[in-house]
Amino acid sequence: MRLPKPRLPNLRLPNGWAAPRRLPQGVIALGAFAVAGIAAIGIATTAAEVIERRSVKAVNWVMAQDGITWVTAQADGMLVTLTGNAPNEAARFRAVNLAGTVIDTGRVRDELTVTPVTQIEAPRFSVEMLRNDDGIQLIGLLPEGPNEQTLALAAGELSRGIPVADMLEIAAYTPPETWQPAFDFGLAALKLLPRSKISVAADAVTVTAIATSDAEKRRLESELARMRPEGLPVTIDISAPRPVITPFTLRFVKDAEGARFDACSADTEAARSRILAAAIAAGMEGKGSCTIGLGVPSPRWAEAVESAIRAVTAIGNATVTFSDADVSLIAAEGTDQSAFDRAVGELKAALPASFSLAASLPRPATVTAGPAEFTATLAPTGKVDMRGRLTDDMVRAAVDSFAKVEFGAGNVYNATRLDPELPDGWPVRVLAGIEALGELEEGSLLVRQDTVEVSGVTGSQNARGRISQILSEKLGQGKTFKVDVRYDEARDPLAALPTPEECMATLDAILSEQKITFPPGSAEIDGTNAQLMTRIADALNECTALPLEIAGHTDSQGSEEGNRALSQARADAVLLALQGRRVEVSLMRAVGYGESRPIADNGSEEGREANRRIEITMIGAPEADTTVADAAAALAEPPETPETPETPVAATKAPEAVAEATGTTLAAPLPPADAAACVANITALLSRNKITFDPGSDDISSASAGLVSALGELLKQCPGKPIEVAGHTDSQGTSRNNLTLSEDRAKAVLVALKERGVDVSTMKAVGYGEDKPIADNSTEEGREANRRIEFTLIGEPAPAPATDEPAAPEAPANSAPDQPAQVENPAEPPAEPPTDAQPVTTGTTPATPPTGAPDFSNDTSPSIAPQEKTLRPSPRPANNG
Repeated sequence: MRLPKPRLPNLRLPNGWAAPRRLPQGVIALGAFAVAGIAAIGIATTAAEVIERRSVKAVNWVMAQDGITWVTAQADGMLVTLTGNAPNEAARFRAVNLAGTVIDTGRVRDELTVTPVTQIEAPRFSVEMLRNDDGIQLIGLLPEGPNEQTLALAAGELSRGIPVADMLEIAAYTPPETWQPAFDFGLAALKLLPRSKISVAADAVTVTAIATSDAEKRRLESELARMRPEGLPVTIDISAPRPVITPFTLRFVKDAEGARFDACSADTEAARSRILAAAIAAGMEGKGSCTIGLGVPSPRWAEAVESAIRAVTAIGNATVTFSDADVSLIAAEGTDQSAFDRAVGELKAALPASFSLAASLPRPATVTAGPAEFTATLAPTGKVDMRGRLTDDMVRAAVDSFAKVEFGAGNVYNATRLDPELPDGWPVRVLAGIEALGELEEGSLLVRQDTVEVSGVTGSQNARGRISQILSEKLGQGKTFKVDVRYDEARDPLAALPTPEECMATLDAILSEQKITFPPGSAEIDGTNAQLMTRIADALNECTALPLEIAGHTDSQGSEEGNRALSQARADAVLLALQGRRVEVSLMRAVGYGESRPIADNGSEEGREANRRIEITMIGAPEADTTVADAAAALAEPPETPETPETPVAATKAPEAVAEATGTTLAAPLPPADAAACVANITALLSRNKITFDPGSDDISSASAGLVSALGELLKQCPGKPIEVAGHTDSQGTSRNNLTLSEDRAKAVLVALKERGVDVSTMKAVGYGEDKPIADNSTEEGREANRRIEFTLIGEPAPAPATDEPAAPEAPANSAPDQPAQVENPAEPPAEPPTDAQPVTTGTTPATPPTGAPDFSNDTSPSIAPQEKTLRPSPRPANNG
């Protein structure tokens, strides 16, 4: 059925409207294709960028995982290009393979380059030479040439038939120019040192060796310094073990000539300090000397010696001799019997159980008939003239042979006669005396029945002790002998070798006379300083190579950076001038500090002139806490004497006190009227300075030498004042070590003052260790404050030490009379009148001293200890600087 076509009613557009035209079908199709093409291009571009980023990221990741940093990956569509400079062909091949593990190898484009192969560098030539009693070992790499044969021949001669362990290799390369001088020096050192390890390289030589004694150590160091090639850095480390002393001998004499040691031995540094302190307390003058060695018969050696020295002091004139554990005490003729008996009884009670005592009081001889005697005279030429009596021909032949062995076959003249009636033991006494005489350069020997006397001159500081050791061992316990030996420095071959401290003292003396100057704004040394530079060079050439710092300083004129550069250039000029004068400068360095370290006021021309300077110091030496100007100001301006226009400071100054360490003159105040004023002057001097020590040691630092000298001048103006010198440490280390260290430091200060002429008979050294802190030991500043030396008037009440605990109640009036006390700084007005005594330390003021003299009758501890330090033990574990 067919439906009729519907008809719509005719629609009419509003007036003014036109019917829209229809787009052709072709235009519509073309537009659709254009839109689709643009969309496809965008999608393709985005996809390509994503693929490129992912490819580059994957390649970079795998390269980084393998530590390859020289490859750069760049993507171009599906291709990834590798660029960079490979160190070798194998590295290039590996980089390409790694890239192929994360992307298709067909997409990798290799544009890597390879570093051209250069000539192979020569290896580092070096050799280790080890020599001891078991033979010689040679290890290392030598250049092709005669060095291997030379070294092998020398090692074969030195090994004395023992096979040489030769592990040397040869390389056919040209060695550096400095190799041959270094090798020759190492070979010479190997021949010189029987127990050594020598490491030789072209740029440095290291020598490590063991000497049999301290004297041999200094001789070897001097020889090596003389052989050192110019410009070659050489490190020398020679150690000398402690000697074995047998028998362990000590002999202390007190007679009309004074108190002295004929021989002194100790087992530790602490024991040596105790022994010398007891000797000084007994009246010995000077530093004294005591050898530290092995072989002590008892760990209580120092205690036994102290007891014996006190017994000698109680008797008056006597001699005590220790030979291992055998003790002989011989009093002088005329000694009071009761005093002798009392001293011997106290000594027997005080000696440890392992020691035996033989004491005797000689009686005056009633018959003065000529005794039998044997004499021997040693001339400066080495000739020995022997006269006197011997028992028989056999003894005479034995003495003659022994003397020829000791002095040489052609140097002995024997004019002795025989006497069979000589006392028992005569040959032993004669032979012991001849052996003792062999320790002298010139002298005489007298042997009698009751004594053996050796006198003369020696060039060895140890000769007196060695002679006493020989006689004590050979003659036996309780036998009398006398040693009168004088040390002559001119005969000592080691005395001419200056120590580093002596070298620095010489340099300080030269520079104190004239300073190194430069034209304004120039780094060229002034022509007038040529003779000065020659003097400095001559002084340095007399010493072994020292690690020195040549420091340049300027005033504050100009820019800070310009001043630093100028000071550096001037320090370099001085170093070059010394090198041009053939000074060994391998261990020296030149440093410019510019204007950063002034020693005077830059506001005046005189101050600027003082600041423009060159300083030469030893690297590693401690620096002074404050400048000399500060110390001078502290000394010249005591708080108790304020300045007024009517009373200028210059009018109150007394004669000058010279500070040894710096060569600077410090003005001293007027002599104090009483003890309080005396301690006030010390307070003023110490208000800006403190006495410092080498870390872990009781050696006063060189920087404090001038301060101690200034203290000595002040104390000389008030002799006889009862003062306690107290040592304190921080809490680092053990309490026992700190207590010992603080006491040793206090004694060292007392000895230093005594050496400067101060009367220390009423002064006392005490160590408190870490028991009396004045600051918090948990900070470096607090520990530095707690490491101190205090001067306190004896007889004043003690203060409570500064701690974190609540304050304790006030001490009763009858508290210990010899403890230090702390009060407020004198420069600040106290809130209340002070009632406690005042220790002399930084920022403190003393109180009034007691009117009476101190009572030391119950004090058995030694009051002072010597400053001489030889053969020191290992440093203490405490970090007390």
